[in-house]
Amino acid sequence: MRRFKQFEIPNLEFSKATKKPIPIRCIQIDEAFEVETMEGIMQGKKGDWLMVGIDGEMYVCDADIFNRTYNLIE
Repeated sequence: MRRFKQFEIPNLEFSKATKKPIPIRCIQIDEAFEVETMEGIMQGKKGDWLMVGIDGEMYVCDADIFNRTYNLIE
């Protein structure tokens, strides 16, 4: 079994792709929180986002990452 280490990008021929524009539900939480995810309990900090994915799964998104990768829609 091959193991890939975080931040050590292997010398492979990667394809390029973009994420599909799938709307998700999200809310910014103004206090520290925990959420049960498919991978276990995740900790959220004040200002992080609680996300609900397309299959109803919940997870935390760091506020800085949210601001760099998501746009709110109405």
